[in-house]
Amino acid sequence: MEQFERIPLDLEKIKTQEEDDLFYFVDQSNVSSERITAPRYSYWRSVFRIFFSKKLNIIFLSILVLVVAMAFIFPAIFPYDKFAHNTEGIANLSPAELINRFGFSFEWILGTGQFGDSIFYGIWASARISLSLSLICALINMSIGILIGAVWGYNKAVDSVLNVVYNIIANVPYILMISVLVYVIGSGFGSFVFALTITGWLGIAYFMRTQVLIIRDREYNLASKTLGTPMARIVTKNVLPYLTSVIVTLLASEIPHYISMEVFLTYIGVGLSAEVPSLGHMISDAQTSWMSYPWAFWSPVAISAIITVILYVVGQNLADASDPRSHMK
Repeated sequence: MEQFERIPLDLEKIKTQEEDDLFYFVDQSNVSSERITAPRYSYWRSVFRIFFSKKLNIIFLSILVLVVAMAFIFPAIFPYDKFAHNTEGIANLSPAELINRFGFSFEWILGTGQFGDSIFYGIWASARISLSLSLICALINMSIGILIGAVWGYNKAVDSVLNVVYNIIANVPYILMISVLVYVIGSGFGSFVFALTITGWLGIAYFMRTQVLIIRDREYNLASKTLGTPMARIVTKNVLPYLTSVIVTLLASEIPHYISMEVFLTYIGVGLSAEVPSLGHMISDAQTSWMSYPWAFWSPVAISAIITVILYVVGQNLADASDPRSHMK
């Protein structure tokens, strides 16, 4: 049997080699020691991540996009004329009667109104007016209200003046003020927007003033003021960004509010003029026959409710997602 020579093992050498493999020296670098290894934070990316993580938000947002697309695209392709079929004897016919008479058509799937007009065509033309009105009014009132409210809460001289103005106007019933303005300046689309925005921003400004008072005297704002930072820069850089979630919450309630306001005021006769199609007009025209011809009454009511509820739910969930405290995961 072949003999093998035994080679003595140097245990100390092996141990030293293993330690060299596990540990090594690094050069000290001030730049490397100050580098933050945490992932980069993006506010709006986190907002949309939280918002789209819920399937219900995706469903509601998809329905909202579909409704808005139908409201603004469909009437451009299929114009709505309330009196186009007035002499054809098809007033207040149900969808089944119209389909049996003319065959299937989207024009007749919701029946006709008292002038033989298509309820389906009328709904989308009216929804376009209602959505346009609410978006314009919300944009005007929110822009003016946020800026004036921020200055109102930060500047004590402005606060003393606007408090008096607010207390005077707030004691006048809002609907009464709008009604008087509509009767004085007319009931067209532009006139109605003016009536809703001439004082509509004041309530938003007062709400923002209250929010600004809460954070006005915090340390970083006092430090900016002490260093001579102009008030406009403090408001736009320190105050308003902190109130992003509050502003989104307010916007979520303002847009459906103006849709409901338009429907209600037009329904009681102090809203848009008769030649302007609106959901309020459709509901008002069918109110006396809602039992006999339910399709003419409940169709615009359902669309108005769907738009209002979806806008509110999507807006509230977006407001929740815009709260930075919900991003801590």
